[in-house]
Amino acid sequence: MICPLLGPAAPDSLDDGACVPAPGEHLVLTTDSYVVSPPFFPGGDIGRLAACGTINDLAMQAAEPTYLTLGVILEEGFPLRDLARALQSLAGVLAETGMRVAAGDTKVVERGKGGGLFLNTTGLGVRRYAADGRVSSAQPGDAVLLSGTIGDHGMAVMTRREGLRMEPQILSDVAPLWGMIRELLEARLPIHALRDPTRGGLTSALCEIAAASKTGIRVRERAIPVRPPVRAACSLLGLDPLNVANEGKALIVLPAAAAERALAILRANPLGREAAIIGSVEKCPAGTALLETAIGGERQLTVPLGEELPRIC
Repeated sequence: MICPLLGPAAPDSLDDGACVPAPGEHLVLTTDSYVVSPPFFPGGDIGRLAACGTINDLAMQAAEPTYLTLGVILEEGFPLRDLARALQSLAGVLAETGMRVAAGDTKVVERGKGGGLFLNTTGLGVRRYAADGRVSSAQPGDAVLLSGTIGDHGMAVMTRREGLRMEPQILSDVAPLWGMIRELLEARLPIHALRDPTRGGLTSALCEIAAASKTGIRVRERAIPVRPPVRAACSLLGLDPLNVANEGKALIVLPAAAAERALAILRANPLGREAAIIGSVEKCPAGTALLETAIGGERQLTVPLGEELPRIC
């Protein structure tokens, strides 16, 4: 609905970032808003989420994160100590990656109308490698790699919100992925597409790659890593782990001949120790993502809507 209303200004792809013209540079621009509820959850908080989300959107465009703008929307009465905690968390992530805040803005809205704390960011990055990560570049014969377990972030937020106690506790996977992606780029691997499976989870990311590249994607359920507590929590809440948000995982699509080398690089990084080859890109059915189920069947993956997309990022 939104893109048609923007006319010529609308983005022409499903990517979370875009390369913008600049003399002598390949600059990448991305923007996002963070409305997670609750703002503090096991393994992270809205500040860490905003920093990592911005960095990761740039990383998925093979761009080194450089500058960030920050918009803070506060509801009247939100505790200043909690604001400080969230912003210190954001600053800590930026320090890890060398990214800097270039500009910002703060607004306060009336009590009961602001949701506590919302953050809006714009990220600027520089593409220094030959790859660009566009989801439209996936090709038949490619392998599909996943950098680790799915559903951790979404279920960390949902279990806290619903008051569920899981043993062991589910922690969000929220983390900045640039360091891990940079290692793949520095190895000169022929990466065709990159995508972080955030809101809408693995299902949405696979469907977007298939649609943009006009290819078929086939993944194996048995190959997709899911932690037992996450699977159990999804079962209790009636959710599919494939549809649950992640904030520290990446999909990497590249020629099958390079898959094992990429897998070794991912597993050598702390954020990719549980990486796996989960499927492949095929010519058909074009624009469709298929799941080979654990019991030997097959089903088409469709983009989740409505209640399957809770406020978790």
